[in-house]
Amino acid sequence: MYKSRKTVAKYLDKTLADSEKAALEDLLFSYKGILYPAALCNLETFRVLDSFEARSDDMILAGYAKNGTNWLHQVLNDLEITAAKYTKEEINERMNITNELFVFLCPEFGDPEKFKRMKELPFRRIIVTHLFPQVLPKSIFKSKAKILLLVRNPKDTAVSYFHFHNNMPTLPSFSSWDEYFAAFMHGKICRGSYFDYLVEWNKHVDDENVMVITYEELKENQIIGLKKIADFFGFSLNEEEIQTVAEKSSFEAMKENSFKTHGTFGKILFRKGIVGDWKDHFYEAQSKEMDRKFEECLEETKLGEKMKYRVYCKA
Repeated sequence: MYKSRKTVAKYLDKTLADSEKAALEDLLFSYKGILYPAALCNLETFRVLDSFEARSDDMILAGYAKNGTNWLHQVLNDLEITAAKYTKEEINERMNITNELFVFLCPEFGDPEKFKRMKELPFRRIIVTHLFPQVLPKSIFKSKAKILLLVRNPKDTAVSYFHFHNNMPTLPSFSSWDEYFAAFMHGKICRGSYFDYLVEWNKHVDDENVMVITYEELKENQIIGLKKIADFFGFSLNEEEIQTVAEKSSFEAMKENSFKTHGTFGKILFRKGIVGDWKDHFYEAQSKEMDRKFEECLEETKLGEKMKYRVYCKA
């Protein structure tokens, strides 16, 4: 496991170092009206997304940037490994195969040839993506692979992404919170509009293979959240195993171990991991502007109801 993590960390460190030398105009590129980081994504990869062949047993984790996908990815990995009762040797073998094939299990990352290499992986795959559903490879929906959609209240998402944008060398920074807020509200940031993202995913909340879970409910009671996730993916774990996974994959534990797992990127990736940080950043006018935007886009939707906006986004 450590060897695999070391390989990932080394790659991420090099990517960050290379991005610091890049010209501002070269940091992002546009695909179908949405901006993506050029250091991690490849336009040619996007053009052949539909060559990705999903399997019915794939686990798809979907979430907008800074919704907690890195955290939940670790949770899914630990749940799957624990339920399958893998030995250390089997875990290392899986990691070695992934390393040898140089596969990032994220459709939008890496080179266009990686989809051929992903077909060779002989084990159940956990696919993580920030893509809008209409951009995802069509085979994901055709295969009926189970999709876990992670969402976070938009005010905390905006704040977390603000700090990420300004600390991540692969992304352009903003001179002030006000400048960033205007860009966020109009979708003029990497990954596009969060509200558009939620609106598009709301069209799939009734799909039998889609489950929605919120960042907030996981923070409130991770044990209950993990049980829901385990049931959704068909993992059979007892109370002690669930508790062990919760402790191992807590935000605090992952942040403490972030340098080993993600190198320098870990300091950028794991910041506070709390609910309600938006209250220290939003002006009253900005808070009301986002309230109106949420009401316009999601007030009467099932996804909007699931997010409990009035609980988490009202001062």
